[in-house]
Amino acid sequence: MKIIAVAGTKNTGKTTLVTRIIKELVKRGFKVGTLKHAHHSFDRADSDTGKHKQAGAELVAGVGFETFFTTGPMEIEKVLNMMKSLEKVDFVVLEGFKNYPYAKISTSPDLEDEFTIQTVDAKKLNDEEVESLVDLVEERSFGLVQNFNCKKCGFNNCSEFVHAKVNGDATNVECKTDSDEVLLRVNNEAIPLNPFVRDFIRETVEGMIKSLKTSEFGVEDFNKIELLIRK
Repeated sequence: MKIIAVAGTKNTGKTTLVTRIIKELVKRGFKVGTLKHAHHSFDRADSDTGKHKQAGAELVAGVGFETFFTTGPMEIEKVLNMMKSLEKVDFVVLEGFKNYPYAKISTSPDLEDEFTIQTVDAKKLNDEEVESLVDLVEERSFGLVQNFNCKKCGFNNCSEFVHAKVNGDATNVECKTDSDEVLLRVNNEAIPLNPFVRDFIRETVEGMIKSLKTSEFGVEDFNKIELLIRK
């Protein structure tokens, strides 16, 4: 799951740009989710999140005065991890969140920072320019960084990897610890897994499940396994 943020000051075309990015990603065959930061209610057809859904986003969440999934505000990383658990999406487009360390498209020049991959005039972009922008999103966006500093990506630490992605120096490199295949949550907190532990858990659980007579319950293939242990 890759993350791209669209940040800018008020009335600079953020929502319009987000919906155009969603439509282009969906056109390319990707599943898209969105996360909106705001200070009002989200669940209205004419709201920005409503427009995200209409543009083709399969999963829409919001953080601000209220938060989907739960009551009260939540940290963005926790919401993103919950989105990974709820639905397997290829991209999550953030609207707002200008201070978070994800690849970012800015609609306001004064909000450019080290994570900005491009600054645009969202109100004047034509279709070809949007397509080029989404090409850049595919190349330079990245997922949740676990800060393992495992060096499996070829960089000395996660910070080097992130900056190389944003600067276009690692377009064919992906984080080895960010995976949608095996997700672990303990006491509602997402626990990052290194590749060895992730593979060990998957192979062990799959092996145990295969020994059960799941076909008697109409289950032949294991596309998704969910195990909940309460203590």
